[in-house]
Amino acid sequence: MRYKITMLVSEAQQAFFAARRPRKDSPHTTAAYRRDLAGITALLQAELGRDEVDVEELTAPVLRAAFGAFADNHAKSSVLRAWSTWNQFLTFCVSDGLLPGNPMGAVARPKTPPLTPKPLRGEETPEQLLTAAADGARRARDPWPERDVLVLALGLVAGLRAAEMRALTPRSVVGRDGELRLHVHGKGSRDRSIPVQPAMAKLIEDYQASCRRRFPRQRFPASEPLLRDRAGNPIGRGALEYLVKSCYRWAGLHDRVPTGANLHALRHTFATRLAEDGATASEIMSLLGHASLATSQNYIEATGREQRAAAASNRTYRALNGLSRKEGTAREADVIA
Repeated sequence: MRYKITMLVSEAQQAFFAARRPRKDSPHTTAAYRRDLAGITALLQAELGRDEVDVEELTAPVLRAAFGAFADNHAKSSVLRAWSTWNQFLTFCVSDGLLPGNPMGAVARPKTPPLTPKPLRGEETPEQLLTAAADGARRARDPWPERDVLVLALGLVAGLRAAEMRALTPRSVVGRDGELRLHVHGKGSRDRSIPVQPAMAKLIEDYQASCRRRFPRQRFPASEPLLRDRAGNPIGRGALEYLVKSCYRWAGLHDRVPTGANLHALRHTFATRLAEDGATASEIMSLLGHASLATSQNYIEATGREQRAAAASNRTYRALNGLSRKEGTAREADVIA
């Protein structure tokens, strides 16, 4: 097959996104793809010394140089994500006849890190965090405990991601009293429905009542985002992350948050507790909106229940148990004597 040699990379990227439209990618996914493509494209332009790059110039040596420069200033996870994005983009270029083959196979990439859950440390930490937020521990410039508690609860008892929280609207709560459910527009356009217990329903009601008190002149249509910032605007991604981080800090629990987890630690805590309480991988998959059953299985394995059972079956433990019994009998004999 002969391939075109005159299309610019910028034009090919526009065609790539047009071809993906039927996939109905979420805005978050599309934005991440655009960042990855733009970041490497800028490095390609610097490598070749031009403002525009042709698709035919996307050779293995040039891409290796660009990814090497990218890796110098980015974490492994960012490099891996960018590699995946470019692999998809160049696969598209091959399928559209723009390249004879995909050169990404010759570009090194970091090993995929193991998917290790990062729940909050400490058995009582979730309850302590919620209690502190409800008591107004977060000394913000404009305290809003009703919102703080709702955000924490959406992660701890509903397992929502940050983007899913921000996508919630008043219409997301559906059903009749006693049978309410939270409709969540999830990652990869995988919608799911999460049962809402009366306590969560009450938190949502209290938060909405606080909105009416704080913004008496504003009207929030049911189709607009549920969570708001101090000015009454839909809360941004950075503001939501900062809200959760400051809740940890004011509650004195920041040392119990795994490195790099922050808001996602709430979701991981939800999933880990499900696994500890006996939920199956398919149940966890349904409640968290995972794309793969293997991802859900990680939470079950992380609880260590199976590992503890396997360790306890070690035959050497019989000898230890026997020694413990002998020591106990000896102590009893000393007391009697």
